[in-house]
Amino acid sequence: MNSRKGISQSGPTLDMPVPSSFNDVGQDRQLRSFVGWVWYEREVTLPQRWTQDLGTRVVLRIGSAHYYAIVWVNGVHVVEHEGGHLPFEADISKLVQSGPLSSCRITIAINNTLTPHTLPPGTILHRTDTSKYPKGYFVQNTNFDFFNYAGLHRPVLLYTTPTTYIDDITVTTSVDQGTGLVDYQIFVQGSEHFQLEVRLLDQEGKVVAQGTGCRGQLQVPNAHLWWPYLMHEHPAYLYSLEVRVTTQTAAGPVSDFYTLPVGIRTVEVTERQFLINGKPFYFHGVNKHEDADIRGRGFDWALLVKDFNLLRWLGANAFRTSHYPYAEEVLQLCDRYGIVVIDESPGVGIVLAQSYGNRSLQHHLEVMGELVRRDKNHPAVVMWSVANEPASFLPPAGYYFKTLIAHTKALDPSRPVTFVTNSNYEADLGAPYVDVICVNSYYSWYHDYGHLEVIPLQLATQFENWYRTYQKPIIQSEYGAGAIPGFHQDPPVMFSEEYQKALLQQYHMVLDEKRKNYVVGELIWNFADFMTDQAPQRVMGNKKGIFTRQRQPKAAAFLLRERYWQLANDTRRPPAAGGAQCLESGLFHV
Repeated sequence: MNSRKGISQSGPTLDMPVPSSFNDVGQDRQLRSFVGWVWYEREVTLPQRWTQDLGTRVVLRIGSAHYYAIVWVNGVHVVEHEGGHLPFEADISKLVQSGPLSSCRITIAINNTLTPHTLPPGTILHRTDTSKYPKGYFVQNTNFDFFNYAGLHRPVLLYTTPTTYIDDITVTTSVDQGTGLVDYQIFVQGSEHFQLEVRLLDQEGKVVAQGTGCRGQLQVPNAHLWWPYLMHEHPAYLYSLEVRVTTQTAAGPVSDFYTLPVGIRTVEVTERQFLINGKPFYFHGVNKHEDADIRGRGFDWALLVKDFNLLRWLGANAFRTSHYPYAEEVLQLCDRYGIVVIDESPGVGIVLAQSYGNRSLQHHLEVMGELVRRDKNHPAVVMWSVANEPASFLPPAGYYFKTLIAHTKALDPSRPVTFVTNSNYEADLGAPYVDVICVNSYYSWYHDYGHLEVIPLQLATQFENWYRTYQKPIIQSEYGAGAIPGFHQDPPVMFSEEYQKALLQQYHMVLDEKRKNYVVGELIWNFADFMTDQAPQRVMGNKKGIFTRQRQPKAAAFLLRERYWQLANDTRRPPAAGGAQCLESGLFHV
């Protein structure tokens, strides 16, 4: 990197909005399918206080860069990061405070190449027959069914703290006879000499508990619990944890201050149930993708709020972050609205034997560490998923998933851990180590095409085999059918809206029977249509959404809405505060 020249002096450039994927913004066909290095650069002017006050720490934070990123500031290398869905940052104080200039040139190189050791994995196939392919021709092969969007998908921020600052907070909650217990641990960097004060405020701003020091327990009598959407007439109650660290300097006391939303709730798994606050919880919701027109996987507030309005319209109480961690803002809204989350790593498409070696495992362990550190304090997150549809029948898979799940439990003992399987119940070597069985199946879609009559028998057999073998609660973590919007056929045929509805109805009959026993959830594939690689099996993307990519409902959306609201209505509401009994019927209003 030349410290004096920017990338604009190296050749033509293209204006690129951040956050967004770079693929669909321009008109260049090569850019849409580009695999390799792309370079981003922006120059900003910093406030004088940031550049002249040596008591100010200046930090560059990158919310997501897919997949491998190298970052320079004013031509100086500051940080590298592997992994496309989690944030990373660098302290750049010395670089921006070392001279008279207040400008700051940020350069980020991103490579979206996937290998057998990345998450998700992939392979590069080179075609060398020059009678068929141009010189240097290659393709990126993947084993997942979504488009490998790339770029700066989430905000790039500059922020400041004092030189002694709050580096991390861990909060876990429990309940003892109506008293909420909030255990906290706070990590401070920059000095060993400081005062630390902690206060917990309710939604009216009243202080309900307070403490001092880096570790402690706050007790909240008659606590308002965090309940999922439609499980309580006042769902998603959030307290505010205020943390202040103060140090004495020559210029006087200096404080760093952070506010963390806290939901008091418990999670427990039994042989047949998933319990939230001691009450049986039934997941009825969706799988999603961060995917939309033009912006690709780029974060968009308007799109996010639209999706949450659709989730609440559906009566959905949960979703899985298939197949990677979503933006932090997504989880913040889940906390506020009471939408329960199964938080999944980017471990999708782990099907090659070489992806189960020590190099891959070490990276997977690091990714789970980053994911747990980022999302551990969200009450909406009730379970970690370490992978989706891996080849868990391969011999190395047993050790791989035993190690990975044990590591995740050590990072966060408060939540159950799973992965999502489509392997045979007898051959799955990772299933013994999960707390909840999450199984994907597509009866009458990827086999027995068009024969809806086989679903009741095959689905019932699936559930019975898994439960008899493992004696653990089961979630139908994916099921569904593709539907081209506006394509109608009666009797139903594949890809018609009628076939999508009819297939769901066949699944629902069995789910209604098995949820009386040990099935604890159903998540439709998928919330909305999404883009995939080009293939003869896909017509401009995957059409299994109950909404179109533009978030318009198909017929199946109305079927699910009726079902989900009925499931919510059938759920017995817990007693209200003070011991008064809630009504046992009627829908809840938010």
